[in-house]
Amino acid sequence: MKSALLVFCMVALQVISGAALAQPRKVTIATEASYAPWNMTEANGKIVGFEIDVAMEMCKRAKLDCVVIAQPWDGIIPALVARKFDAIMSGMNATDKRRETIAFSRSYAEAPNGLGASLKGPLANLPGSGVRFSLAGDKAAAQKAIDAIKPALKGKVIGVQTASIQANFLDQYLKDTVTVREYKTTEQRDLDLTAGRLDGIFTSLSAMRATFAKPEFKEFANSGPLFSGGVFGEGVSVGLRKDDTELKQAFDKSINEMLADGTLLVMSKKWFNSDYTPTK
Repeated sequence: MKSALLVFCMVALQVISGAALAQPRKVTIATEASYAPWNMTEANGKIVGFEIDVAMEMCKRAKLDCVVIAQPWDGIIPALVARKFDAIMSGMNATDKRRETIAFSRSYAEAPNGLGASLKGPLANLPGSGVRFSLAGDKAAAQKAIDAIKPALKGKVIGVQTASIQANFLDQYLKDTVTVREYKTTEQRDLDLTAGRLDGIFTSLSAMRATFAKPEFKEFANSGPLFSGGVFGEGVSVGLRKDDTELKQAFDKSINEMLADGTLLVMSKKWFNSDYTPTK
């Protein structure tokens, strides 16, 4: 009886242990939830957007139990390091500066950046409008494009989200030309644009198009050249803690699969009506 009971207990423990091991890891992903169409909050409080679709599919393939939560952009990296959540998916580009603090997955999207302004204002139809330049490729051509728009930008007030790569661009290339006004949220920035307190905004083209699709922005559009690479980093990626190597490997694998089988392209066209899939 004792032997039989011992065997029974051992088997039961193995079953329980196996079931515990079979449970998927729970992963909490933070997003700003106000950067349409990458991530945004619906009227009912539900968080939706391109990155939420990517996150759910990525986690499904990696067999992870994932939940997406809202987190203010300002301070999102320190909160990750403090282990308040496990990952960041919030339109965040992988840059050398950010890599000093956190790690990144391979990129799941790339989008150029540029200036948005009133079609009736002084910044309409800037030289090079719609032409894309790489700050990591032909640097001379990119600098020439920047120099070409400087005369029109002189003394103008440009809005940008704080702690963003767009703010870094303005600081590096146009700080002696424009007055930069930083905002904690894109909503605050856009309200000042419609109120006439800004001459323009500098942001991702994808987010700009989503903003200017709203009725109140019908008189606004992209003006001037578009930029990527260099200060803008290597594409939008999942932000992770440096010691979470297994999660990085799982996300990298899922993203590579989604890129190879066309899933990322379908999601990109759904939310952006454009192909913003990574080129490398």
